Amino acid sequence: MARPRFLASVTGIAAAFAVLATPAAAGNDDLQASFDSAFGTQVRQPQSFEALYASSFEQRIADLANPAQGRIGVAAIDLATGEEIAVLGDQLFPMASTSKVAVAATYLEMVEKGRFSLTSEFPLMMPVASAKFSTAKAPVRAGQAMPAIDLIEIMITRSSNPATDALLAAVGGPGVVNDWMRRQGIKEFSINRDIATLVRDDGEYNPAYHIDKRDAATPRAMVRLLAGLYKGEFLSEQSRQVLLGAMSRTVTGKRRIPAHIPLEARVSHKTGSLNNTSSDVGIIECPDGRTIAVAIYVTGQGSKQAREERIAAIARALYDGFAVRAQQSPVRNWASAPYGTGG
Repeated sequence: MARPRFLASVTGIAAAFAVLATPAAAGNDDLQASFDSAFGTQVRQPQSFEALYASSFEQRIADLANPAQGRIGVAAIDLATGEEIAVLGDQLFPMASTSKVAVAATYLEMVEKGRFSLTSEFPLMMPVASAKFSTAKAPVRAGQAMPAIDLIEIMITRSSNPATDALLAAVGGPGVVNDWMRRQGIKEFSINRDIATLVRDDGEYNPAYHIDKRDAATPRAMVRLLAGLYKGEFLSEQSRQVLLGAMSRTVTGKRRIPAHIPLEARVSHKTGSLNNTSSDVGIIECPDGRTIAVAIYVTGQGSKQAREERIAAIARALYDGFAVRAQQSPVRNWASAPYGTGG
């Protein structure tokens, strides 16, 4: 059977990427408007979005993830049909703060086992100024103590680094999180440093051209984590609601995965940002009942704003492409109850 192809097309993708590639436009306040004009979209507005290429779904994603200006890794799976798509899906990328999903999951399992509770209090781990690479672990000091449920909320919704390091210390360090991931059958994932150290020593390598195996994961590994969490494979229903509910209230990365997704869809996600890299991983719940797990890691591209635009474009292409495939071959393998509250 021939692969489904997109029949509709609009002009403007070349013009949009030309705008993104123009140095003078990188810091221009009109960059978003130029992008929206080319793509016919506005941030989080209901819209009719036609396919950008008269070609296959796979080719469209590959074109959007063109590595000419820096590596781009993509993995996504339609949880209703089981269909997957990936570009550099098995290559390691800097996780940055997307690793916080796994830290929260590790802590929540300990709650389920009775070691901690959601009201257990831990102090924020506040970074103390130190020179890059001066110590193996960046110095921190104990700050305000907060209940774990609040630490999870701010580490996910606002990407708080001190909150993350508080829970990372509570569970026993990076190695414990890695062990939790291995027990879920996910190997291509590794946290090696706390967030204070990761941020202090950021910039040692250019991720657009260098693969650092530390604090890295493959897009496929992150999608597997998201899918397992959403389907209730890894945590109890209560823990699942805590974590995915927080992800639904994320306030960072509004110009990333959620940017061009219609309002009637629901996006629950976690962003990551470090030197020359921007990322976003999450769950898109579609109006027709399908759910898509998505991981997008973008390096290079000239500016943070350009990286975010690339993430937004790829996310929308995945949303549209899976929708077309579902219409051509509707399959429903499983259903999952809604969680938390909208964000």
